[in-house]
Amino acid sequence: MRTFIKLSAALCMLGAISVAQSAAKPAAKPAATTAAPAASIAAPPATTAAAAAPTAPTAEAVAPPLTAEDVNAWLDGYMPYALHTGDIAGAVVAVVKDGQIVTERGYGYSDVAKRTPVDPKLTLFRPGSVSKLFTWTAVMQQVEQGKIDLDADVNQYIDFKIPARDGKPVTMRELMQHVAGFEEQAKGIMSDDPKSLRFEALLKQWVPERVFAPGSTPAYSNYGASLAGYIVQRVSGESFDDYIDKHIFAPLDMKHSSFRQPLPADLVPLMSTCYSQASEPPKLFEFVGPAPAGSLSSPAEDMAHFMIAHLQNGEYHGNRILKAETAEMMHNSPLTILPPLNRMELGFFETNINGREVIAHLGDTQCFHTSLHLFLKEGVGFYVSFNSPGKAGAAGGLRGALFDDFADRYYPAAETSAAAVDAKAAAAHAAMLKGRWVNSRGSQSSFLAAVGLFGQTKLGVNAKGELVTPLNGLNGKPRHWVESAPFVWRDADSHERLAAKVVDGKAVRFSIDGISPFMVFDRVPAHADSIWLLPAVYFALCSLLLTAVFWPVTAIVRRRFGAGLALGPDALRAYRLSKVGSILLLAGMGLWAFTILRMFNNFDNLSEKFNGNIRLAEVFGVLAFILGSAFIAWNLWTVWKGTRRWPAKVWSIVLALSACIVLWVAFAFNLIGFGIYF
Repeated sequence: MRTFIKLSAALCMLGAISVAQSAAKPAAKPAATTAAPAASIAAPPATTAAAAAPTAPTAEAVAPPLTAEDVNAWLDGYMPYALHTGDIAGAVVAVVKDGQIVTERGYGYSDVAKRTPVDPKLTLFRPGSVSKLFTWTAVMQQVEQGKIDLDADVNQYIDFKIPARDGKPVTMRELMQHVAGFEEQAKGIMSDDPKSLRFEALLKQWVPERVFAPGSTPAYSNYGASLAGYIVQRVSGESFDDYIDKHIFAPLDMKHSSFRQPLPADLVPLMSTCYSQASEPPKLFEFVGPAPAGSLSSPAEDMAHFMIAHLQNGEYHGNRILKAETAEMMHNSPLTILPPLNRMELGFFETNINGREVIAHLGDTQCFHTSLHLFLKEGVGFYVSFNSPGKAGAAGGLRGALFDDFADRYYPAAETSAAAVDAKAAAAHAAMLKGRWVNSRGSQSSFLAAVGLFGQTKLGVNAKGELVTPLNGLNGKPRHWVESAPFVWRDADSHERLAAKVVDGKAVRFSIDGISPFMVFDRVPAHADSIWLLPAVYFALCSLLLTAVFWPVTAIVRRRFGAGLALGPDALRAYRLSKVGSILLLAGMGLWAFTILRMFNNFDNLSEKFNGNIRLAEVFGVLAFILGSAFIAWNLWTVWKGTRRWPAKVWSIVLALSACIVLWVAFAFNLIGFGIYF
């Protein structure tokens, strides 16, 4: 199981995922782009995105001034200990306000062995998917110029074909809001090989299947962002790297930033070393396959310039990268899928907190973990990046906690009494969420669908009837969810909220604020529900393993005591082939598990060079699953038509049932098939 959990986590690389962020959107912001699902949300009108926002405070809690002196003192007391305890090598923080940099701080080391300190002005970090904000900004520049229509079929801009889904094409708006319906694409996502495929080749070699109706389901897509970058390249007539250099970096005075891979020679000495933990050896430079989705390298000061430009509606020190109305469109075009949770804008997503309107993006590579938040009304930007995930992924929790604590310190909410649903109704509502759920971001058409079997999310209730989720708080303990409105829960110890969609009295979808703009959880189909399928798989594997192990054991015992098998030729042949069939089925499952584990233990294996290994697993798997099942079926027939005693007959049924379970998993999760794209 650990193999598949690790695989599921790996697929989130470059994804903006945090579960410790946000409250509701102020009512002043209209829901300009609202999805229209066939079923209604099971909550009263008061829980719409606008109405659910906290009442504007009449008397705010006293907050210290947002000055360099205060922020520096706060950060200097916060960061060093956090890095040491988390085994994180280094970090940068930048804070801007009213068009100026309030502070930029470096902590820890960019090179642990050389004890090279992090310099916020010069040390390059890889902000992962925060890179997408530059791609989306470039898209909006082309929208301004009339070269891209947000609601047109993107096929008119490219030289290959994106298939329609339900007769509907992909639009740029859907790409920017992650609702084009694409499944996950993992192949080529990251490598340390400088010769890995460029993003144009990755786009064209395989188009991920559109597994959701357009506009219906947020499913985070690096492919979609990379496609948007390719469209910018096509309509502008400039390479993507050249375009970003000229039209974004240059006017923003981002002199030490680049999307290029490998880095330009003059920037190489400035690049922070990449670590998994500060106490472990360094890793190589990461080559991001879908480059427009995550290949940026940039120091904190340059990122501060970018924040200032967006906070000032496209202008930085007299240079304009977007018209004010275009920037406003980008910041204020929310797509409402699951009210009252945070929503997706055009490229940015909401991380509202304490009644403040905040848009943001997060980013993750294997080593670097980043967040960027813009308090729009306050004119404040907050940026933090780490060059290692640290012990037990400490950087992820620290990133979220820093944002929460920054907001609580400088922009606290007025104290208000928390509403709550009565205990009886709350217990009934929580019980409706019990069961297994699957993340909308995942692979469905390839063999990586098998990850879904082991990565399903389980919701339940405790003895008090309260909702229980696997999403623990920073203390490692379960969150305490309190239902504050029908089918809307708040974590009593953080800003996190969870909301569910109910149709015909059944909960069919839920999400939480930290991921709700770009991912949701839907009910697992009955045929793939791990609540019955995993125990069945374990039963099958144990039965097959016992059969395989005891075959030589019983042979040795019979030889030792001179007790041969009193079987006719056909029965003896079927008996032996049933053992061979058990071994084949075990080998087929084992080879697939080993292949997938190798792929995600080394991201270089998510590439063309691993095709041979995938082909081997596919060919051997097909032979093993089909032949193994056939041998066991023949044994079942032979045993029951013959005169063997009841133990043999019972075990023949056990083996046949085990073979059926393995075949079910192989077919349901695409382990029987041929294809090198995933």
